[in-house]
Amino acid sequence: MADTVPAGSLATALENATRLLTEDAALAERQAGEILRVVPGDPRAVLILGMARRRRGDTAGALRALDPLARGQPRSAQTHFELGAARATLGETAGAIEALRRAVELKPDMPEAWRTLCDQLGLIGDDSGAQAAYAQLIRASVHDPRLMEAAKALCDNRLAVAERLLRAHLQATPADPAALRMLAEVATRLGRYADAQPLLERCLELSPEFEGARYNLAIVLYRQQKAAEAMPHLDRLLAEAPDNPAYPNLLAACLGLVGEYDRAVTAYRDILAARPNQPKIWLSYGHALKTAGRHEDAIDAYGRAIAQAPGLGEAYWSLANLKTVPFDRAQEAAMQAQLEGPRISDEDRLHLHFALGKALEDREAHEAAFAHYAQGSVLRRSQLTYDAEAAHAQMLRAKALFTASFFADRAVGGSLAPDPIFIVGLPRSGSTLIEQILASHSEVEGTMELPEMVSIARDLGEPGRKGKGAPYPEILSELASANRVRLGEEYLERTRIQRKLGRPRFIDKMPNNFHHIGLIHLILPKAQIIDARRHPMAAGFSAFKQHFARGQAFSYDLADLGRYYADYVELMSHFDTVLPGRVHRVIYEDLVADTETEVRRLLDYCDLPFEPGCLRFHENRRAVRTASSEQVRRPIFRNGLDQWRRFEPWLGPLRDALGTTLNTWRG
Repeated sequence: MADTVPAGSLATALENATRLLTEDAALAERQAGEILRVVPGDPRAVLILGMARRRRGDTAGALRALDPLARGQPRSAQTHFELGAARATLGETAGAIEALRRAVELKPDMPEAWRTLCDQLGLIGDDSGAQAAYAQLIRASVHDPRLMEAAKALCDNRLAVAERLLRAHLQATPADPAALRMLAEVATRLGRYADAQPLLERCLELSPEFEGARYNLAIVLYRQQKAAEAMPHLDRLLAEAPDNPAYPNLLAACLGLVGEYDRAVTAYRDILAARPNQPKIWLSYGHALKTAGRHEDAIDAYGRAIAQAPGLGEAYWSLANLKTVPFDRAQEAAMQAQLEGPRISDEDRLHLHFALGKALEDREAHEAAFAHYAQGSVLRRSQLTYDAEAAHAQMLRAKALFTASFFADRAVGGSLAPDPIFIVGLPRSGSTLIEQILASHSEVEGTMELPEMVSIARDLGEPGRKGKGAPYPEILSELASANRVRLGEEYLERTRIQRKLGRPRFIDKMPNNFHHIGLIHLILPKAQIIDARRHPMAAGFSAFKQHFARGQAFSYDLADLGRYYADYVELMSHFDTVLPGRVHRVIYEDLVADTETEVRRLLDYCDLPFEPGCLRFHENRRAVRTASSEQVRRPIFRNGLDQWRRFEPWLGPLRDALGTTLNTWRG
């Protein structure tokens, strides 16, 4: 190339270099270098140079080209996008967000910029910002006028309007992947993950390379706790885009959900080694370390999250939720200062209230502690839908259906495998302690709170599901013997991924499965069922001051809690009558008072020989996912039995709602 380049020759050289970006990035880089030797500083050639280096994996080299170019070309959307993408790859999240925001401000119809911005905002925990960026991504990705209108409704969070427009469009054009994905986004935002899943699966049938839809499907599967199904999709995404930080983060979360805790810890560690400034990932890393029993490392990870994002309430709550870490006055002041800040989200605020409640309770400032628990509960309750009347009606329907004759007529059927041991009851009632005792037996493996029985019940015909016959539980009367066998085998197959040790028995510690005792008996008649029960005031207050990661919507109002506990006792009493001896009850207070006697009774019920290791459960180093994870790694302590009495002046609504159950709760 000559030292002076005619305009036509320069244009041709730039066009060739641009074309080479998609064919051979190394050759494109050399071509751009040749142009710059002849025309030093040409901004188009510098941009191509930066783009080529980024595509080759030389991200630091790309930044050396793009940083000064962005300063010199402040209105070049493509330059700011490339700069933001390069910074994102290096883990420079704040700089990436700044550059990407500038790119979409200059050119709003850049889908890739919106996608990358969405990912980066998600990494810093700005969920509302990420959702807004995702809506703009959809809007920038479609050009059909009807879809553009639906995308605008999505951007404005007018979900009912978006759903109506998308359903009308899909009725006329049922094989439109973009519309299917948008409708799945509506369902996802509404929490209707089971409705979003088939939409995204159909989307991928039509367009297997639709990366965004595949990632959305992985998220939807994960949120339904179908992590094993999500992981192959994430493996494929990582093979195509190994530098996208969202993919390994979700994969690590899935690994934790299927019990691969060591792999999850390693995955989070690797993510943070490449991108250390990610407070949300430090938080997830802390959760994985806590589950694996690495207490001090978990504390450090939560501390790193707080240092990077001082307003991240969940990190403070995660420290409090270890139950063994007292806050000092400086930490209390820091939390209070965040609560008084003008820009704190409701999500951070409620976590800070629960954490401050724990801090104040630890130093016996009980009235102030309760005030924070109550404020956190009000905020959380406002985010959830719970109807105590509907819950009571559901319990009465179960009692009406599950009679002694109902079970006698269905004495044959179900899988005869004795493998599962179900622990049911209310949360914070000793179920984790019972699990830890049983999991210390050589024939029993502890797993986690498994979602499979709830999923089977939902799939059978939960009220509101379209295309179903009778609602649940009435639909169980229609199950033939062969179907009950099939469902029992399906449960065993779906839980197999959780069984790592090859032991003959395993524990499913989902407390809410007390709703499904009838189903369990029908499809797994040889399974054991243990009812973990605690004094209603103690269990109620302990649940009230606990912020649960998901579910337990009844626990954020004292009156709801009392009614729920009363319904639980009434239903369990009914099963004691129609299936006598089927359920073994462990009273938490009795277990604490005379541990060996209760452990021997428990093992006898499970048809297991006594092993001394069950009394040394605190020596068991197994992974534990629940809020009691650190407590069950210590010997039984008795000082928590009557903690609720210190808060009795404020627990009137709980006592009133319990009514006579307060005297009959032992059964």
